[in-house]
Amino acid sequence: MSDIGDWFRSIPFITRSWFAASVAVPLIGKLGLIDFRNLILIPEMVYSRFHLWRPVTATFYFPITPNTGFLYLINLYFLYHYSTRLETGAFDGKPADYIFMLFFNWICIVITAMLMNMRLMMIPLIMSVLYVWAQFNKDTVVSFWFGTRFKAHYLPWVILAFNFIIGGSFVDELTGNLVGHLYFFLMFKYPMDLGGRSFLTTPEFLYRYFPNRRGGVSGFGVPPTRRPAAQEQPGGGGGGGGGRGRHNWGQGFRLGGE
Repeated sequence: MSDIGDWFRSIPFITRSWFAASVAVPLIGKLGLIDFRNLILIPEMVYSRFHLWRPVTATFYFPITPNTGFLYLINLYFLYHYSTRLETGAFDGKPADYIFMLFFNWICIVITAMLMNMRLMMIPLIMSVLYVWAQFNKDTVVSFWFGTRFKAHYLPWVILAFNFIIGGSFVDELTGNLVGHLYFFLMFKYPMDLGGRSFLTTPEFLYRYFPNRRGGVSGFGVPPTRRPAAQEQPGGGGGGGGGRGRHNWGQGFRLGGE
């Protein structure tokens, strides 16, 4: 148990909190402590009865059944792996900026879910984070199942196809990819590469509660520096520690590496 505790404490704070909620809320529903129907997003219940907690619980809840358990575990792994990589990589020392990214993506997903009558939002938020990571590391070569290797730029779309095969739908993955693209375009691509105005800025109050841990001005003056993608052993997690014995879905390799 001490090894599990050490591994859990080694996860960066924001990812650790998100990961813990994504384990606790499905277990609460699975054990029947709270009726799962009170945890999913039902737009009419939000509008008419002011069930304002539903957009939050629907972000963390996922039904755990013999048919969905594998998909749940895979996406939980994606959450841990790629959120850790972002929080300790592109957003290292910038917790306020990372929280703002999650909040922006979450708001966009909630709006989409309300319009499209989506019940669950765990996968879209995870995929939006994975998409942002892939944009920061687009030239990194990643390894997927059966020894397939390709640039990280394609990873969100490969996972979309993979989850469609095992889950039968791609709406959640597509929503997450589009929201992740919207954030990356507005925050980095448009103002920095295309010379447009900046539409997204991290609110100052977030810096007061979650100050940068390094010197310099708050926010992103330039695109976050990409860390070199060191070659990883199969099954090794990137950036968060404790990845031994895990599958190597979407792990990075330096271009030209062995």
